[in-house]
Amino acid sequence: MTRVAPLIRVRDLKTHFFTDEGVVKAVDGVDFTIPRGKTVCVVGESGSGKSVTGRSILNMIPHPGRVMQGGIEFRPDPDGPPIKLLDLDPRGPQIRAIRGKDIALISQEPMAALSPVHTIGNQMMETIRLHLGLSKKAARTQAADMLARVGIPKPADRLDSYAFELSGGMRQRVCIALAIACAPRLLIADEPTTALDVTTQANILDLFRALQSDLGVSILFITHNLGVVAEIADEVVVMYLGKVVEQGSVHQVFHAPLHPYTRALLASVPRLTRRRADRLPTITGMIPSPFDRPTGCVFHPRCDRAERGLCDRTDPALSTIGNRIVRCLKAEGAPA
Repeated sequence: MTRVAPLIRVRDLKTHFFTDEGVVKAVDGVDFTIPRGKTVCVVGESGSGKSVTGRSILNMIPHPGRVMQGGIEFRPDPDGPPIKLLDLDPRGPQIRAIRGKDIALISQEPMAALSPVHTIGNQMMETIRLHLGLSKKAARTQAADMLARVGIPKPADRLDSYAFELSGGMRQRVCIALAIACAPRLLIADEPTTALDVTTQANILDLFRALQSDLGVSILFITHNLGVVAEIADEVVVMYLGKVVEQGSVHQVFHAPLHPYTRALLASVPRLTRRRADRLPTITGMIPSPFDRPTGCVFHPRCDRAERGLCDRTDPALSTIGNRIVRCLKAEGAPA
């Protein structure tokens, strides 16, 4: 059986920010793939490099950041040649034709993504006409269809609304409608449910599942919420301080985590079976400052399995255990 090439392949990606205080290695040698029609969740604490990884795929790194090394291959046709996204001019016509059409970004805060002085319809129609070349009338019809697809009532009327006239959940649905308006192959969803209440969050996750089923779109879902990961992921990439520390299927990662960081994240999730008086487990310490990165394994100062003289001196490489990927010197044979 012929193996289908992944939609996105990220290899040895390094994205650094050059500040007055020093160099921030926001992404430090990241490798992963995004299969066609699947959801890959990137999970980790704030400061792990999740959002910068997503924006690196679109070559949208703000100043003073810069992609220093690596490659990102985008293969829209499984039998065709890949497009090397990092070789394109970040402001050139080739990458601008891909952004919004083939690869779309859904940001964490919809009010920051939507213009406060333009109607919802004008913003959606601009994207549709730019990438699809439709007439103004056809673009308005398609925009209304997209709003209806994401569950917004009276979509034709909502096209004339402004972002501040909508609730938070409705604004997030508009951002999703804007992202899928040109039928992209990949959606990069950067913490799209963080600011929403749990009921609206559940509705948005149901919407992502329905869109994936209907459109066959791949999703890179960036989050720190392991409950969301369990709901929506096919594969999980766990990041810590700019590095991938574990990667596997959602079943593997949740039921048999190999890396101590993954195990600690899962242990700190509240459970209904815990007694009220029980103390919620937490991860020792805090994620280090990017200007003071630990030597050896970056997680060793917080790790309950760290071995002095080994973990504080040796930076582990990614290794394969079965069909799993893990970056840990003591991962093999770790109990579930």
